Amino acid sequence: MTTMKVRFYIEGLSNDKKALERAVEEIVKSLKNEDIFKVENIRVESILENPDDDMLKYSMMVEADLEGSFKDIVKAAMKYAPVVVEVISPAKMEIEGKELMKILGEVSLFIGELMKNFGTLAVYPRFEELPEPRIGYSREEIEDSIIDDREILYRFVVEVFGEDQKAIEDVLKKAFDYEGAKINKIVSKVQEEKNGKLRILAAAELISSFETLFQLTGKFAPVAISIMEPEMIDVSAAELQNVLTDLASFVYELIHRPIKKKIVEHDMFKIKLS
Repeated sequence: MTTMKVRFYIEGLSNDKKALERAVEEIVKSLKNEDIFKVENIRVESILENPDDDMLKYSMMVEADLEGSFKDIVKAAMKYAPVVVEVISPAKMEIEGKELMKILGEVSLFIGELMKNFGTLAVYPRFEELPEPRIGYSREEIEDSIIDDREILYRFVVEVFGEDQKAIEDVLKKAFDYEGAKINKIVSKVQEEKNGKLRILAAAELISSFETLFQLTGKFAPVAISIMEPEMIDVSAAELQNVLTDLASFVYELIHRPIKKKIVEHDMFKIKLS
């Protein structure tokens, strides 16, 4: 597989200057000890102080250049959760569908474990206000999407819980459509019923861009993904950059939720006092 070069911008935040320095030292040490991908040009910026922020007063930025396969860089993005990822090279890359499935499986497993601890990422507007999505596309339309629009046809299986099977399926249809995926087919089956709650597996055949495929994988942590067409996916540097930044932001959002909760509680306490 083609290797790629990227630059990570990893931000550290804390209300304790010494604790931040120690945390950044650990990040740098971890980067230097990486043996799966190559790390060069590690740079640590000076501590910045924001006197207006009581909870996260200090920040530091670590920059590092990484080189490795797309699979390795995806793992690095989820491990270090950089606030920005810059793709230096290549200008475009071909990824085999089978390899992409493995990568997406690892993304789903990693983010799925985080969701168990910190909650879901999929947040949408009121679904009743959204139009009913189209279901079903002709073979010619699918081929046009793959060839002309560089989209991907794939099967996507998610595990969901609720009280009404049809309502859950309707929500999934609108969620997939809202994210930008075309829905060719969707079916659901109740796997278990306990105390009025249903455990349902929903399988959808979707057509979307490379970026939307990763967005859906990050937000829904599917139990299975199968790339149907094409066999080789052509991806630009901009698409790679957006996908890596999105994945890192998903991880960053989840692991920082306890901190955000404390900040909100702190702000509410100050409002009550005033």
